[in-house]
Amino acid sequence: MSDPHAPPPEVLAPDAPRLTGDATAADLESLRRRTSVYVYEAPVRLWHWLNAACITLLIVTGYLIGRPLPSMQIAEAYDQFVMGYIRFAHFAAAQVMTVMFFGRIYWAFMGNHHARQMFVLPIFSRRFWHELIFELRWYFFLESEPKKYIGHNPLAQLAMFFFMTLGLTFMLVTGWALYAEGAGQGSLPDLMFGWLIALVQNTQRLHTLHHLGMWAIVIFMIIHIYAAIREDIMSRQSMVSTMISGHRTFKDDRPD
Repeated sequence: MSDPHAPPPEVLAPDAPRLTGDATAADLESLRRRTSVYVYEAPVRLWHWLNAACITLLIVTGYLIGRPLPSMQIAEAYDQFVMGYIRFAHFAAAQVMTVMFFGRIYWAFMGNHHARQMFVLPIFSRRFWHELIFELRWYFFLESEPKKYIGHNPLAQLAMFFFMTLGLTFMLVTGWALYAEGAGQGSLPDLMFGWLIALVQNTQRLHTLHHLGMWAIVIFMIIHIYAAIREDIMSRQSMVSTMISGHRTFKDDRPD
């Protein structure tokens, strides 16, 4: 007795390999089109996720340092060390992120050419600016179909350069300058970054600049997560899974 749920015989290609019991010719054609390119090497992916964890921890602890919890409602001050733990977590995450950032710079030279994309903007390339304008139109729903990219698209590359390369540099330098005040004159942080306090005139102003930088990173993270999920759904290539596996998978075989 035939299975009433089986696909019609004419749907299946006569010589098609049977991957599953209900694989149709359209399924096999879709599988043929889904090619992939190895884009992000393991050190880049590891840096991405550890850096995201550090940034999240730094944002939470940094906000609490700027607006402390009402710790006296938890216990007497001599019975607890709430702000001490928060500050320790903030400083530890910053130190880990500093080491990882130097490691990421190192891999920009040692890795493939996609590893350098975050640090370099092809500002003299006319194609870069044309595609940047196209991506702006795509994100504002003014284009009907997106382009295909192996690495970052031009808009993402621009955002990564300003908010990650320059933004993290700004946050690390200002953060270490603030840390130098507590470390004391003559300490290594003071010798390397203490000059920044004199440059901005006082540490209160430096705190304000560091705090504003935190909110800029928060805004970037919100947009970044939204754009990654949106592109994973609407673009012609994978997005989120690429930063997990390293492979960019394409949804069609058209070259443009």
